[in-house]
Amino acid sequence: MGLQAEEAARRWLADQGVSQVRDGWVSDEEPDTLLTANQVAHSWAGDVFAEDLGAADQVRLAFGLLDLLDEYWVTCEIRFANDDAEGPLPVDVLWDGYRRRLEADRDAETVTYSLWVDWFEDHTTSATAFAEVLGNDIDRVVAERSEALLRRARRVLECSGPVRWTVKEPAYRTAMRLPTLHPALFRGLLTSFHDVYGDLEPAAAQGLLDHLDLPANTRHLAELRHVLAAGHKNHHRSPGAWDDAVRSCS
Repeated sequence: MGLQAEEAARRWLADQGVSQVRDGWVSDEEPDTLLTANQVAHSWAGDVFAEDLGAADQVRLAFGLLDLLDEYWVTCEIRFANDDAEGPLPVDVLWDGYRRRLEADRDAETVTYSLWVDWFEDHTTSATAFAEVLGNDIDRVVAERSEALLRRARRVLECSGPVRWTVKEPAYRTAMRLPTLHPALFRGLLTSFHDVYGDLEPAAAQGLLDHLDLPANTRHLAELRHVLAAGHKNHHRSPGAWDDAVRSCS
């Protein structure tokens, strides 16, 4: 990741007749019409995978376009290409693209949103996706403790609610050894309860929660303890449980 990938994407867009101006983007076909980054993504991102390039270079170019535009639709086109008849995309390049952007010292909301709704909520892909972006590396994260690895771990943990409990629990337990990851682990547990597709085992989750070093006034900590102690697995399967917890803990 970096300026090299972004500049490659910028040059590719220029070859398509698309260039950036002060307030947005313009195309040679309609030079008087200002385009948003989202419009550029919807109109051109899919064309990356029709380029006369190897699949790995197509993926790298798509990620460069993501760096340049910062639009979720680019990640959608990556997923479409992975799922189409000519897919799947090269696994090493695909997940290296995600890992690099999760480690980067820049906003990663588009990348984490893509993980959450496109890869983690789909139980046909969530185990592989979670392993690739964190599960396979969690021991290295804890051993090395580099800022880039910790940044990736925090971001993945926070959006990991939909991943099946049996898949993510080993990584959660390893991450628990680092207090700096405890707030992200808490967010992971909280979304595991609240997300529509969230998954947890109440007793095991409560055991983890009890070992997290968190400020006593952490928002929703008492309520989460309450619903887990009562054996609830998910907000949407027990719709009144959270309200009961709020009343009990107020």
